[in-house]
Amino acid sequence: MKRHSFLSFGYVVILVIVTSCSTPKNIPYFKNLSDSIKYSQIPQAKFTEPIIQPDDILNITIQTVDPSSSASVNQKSITESAMGASTATNIGTQQVSGFLVDKNGEVEFPMIGNVKLAGLTTFQAREVIRKRAEIFLNNPSVQVRFVNFKITIIGEVTKPASYTLPNEKVTILDAIGMAGDLTIYGKRENILLIRDNGTGIKEMVRFNLNSTDIFKSPYYYLKQNDVIYVEPNKSKVATTDAARTRTYAILGTILSAVVVVVSRFF
Repeated sequence: MKRHSFLSFGYVVILVIVTSCSTPKNIPYFKNLSDSIKYSQIPQAKFTEPIIQPDDILNITIQTVDPSSSASVNQKSITESAMGASTATNIGTQQVSGFLVDKNGEVEFPMIGNVKLAGLTTFQAREVIRKRAEIFLNNPSVQVRFVNFKITIIGEVTKPASYTLPNEKVTILDAIGMAGDLTIYGKRENILLIRDNGTGIKEMVRFNLNSTDIFKSPYYYLKQNDVIYVEPNKSKVATTDAARTRTYAILGTILSAVVVVVSRFF
């Protein structure tokens, strides 16, 4: 009976070692691109500028030859708390200043009043604001940028977090790079993108980083508030199961030793 117990424990140990040493597959990106090709061209998805939505925060600057006039227009900005992170374990809170797009899709300016910007790109918004400002100001120059262009990356990446970006033209590869790349346990052939299209419906699309087809996807360029989830592969699941099995085996051994000691006294 005792010999059978030791044999069973030996089999468990061997299983744990073999499982733990298994090599994950599909680690390289773009595996369908031949190693022998020195140069190739791949069609890329067309970039479409992000659309301003309610609750967005915009950095809007109106300048004129008269600094005092510019200051009176630019003085009203709100300070919102936005989540920003440089590491996965230390997500800090930073203060972001800008103009808030209200529920009606409008931005309120001193002097020139409310201007509706929802549904426009930042380029279109700049022209709308400039035309309104020309009524009150002499030859105004307008700049508009997103302040809260945020994406979230979770799952099997080195630094899962929410990232606030200064650039509107961001690809899924840029996002993965900011998160420190996938871990060795990330499922590269099944990356999930979750997008809020502004109508109360979530869009979900899968990416395969093993294929260059990712460059052709209309979701290749990210929008504000996109969420990227990297699923763990079978190796991660097996490692977790192996660790659990190893823990159970150790606990079983300790329990057996306790039973033997107790049985000798009683």
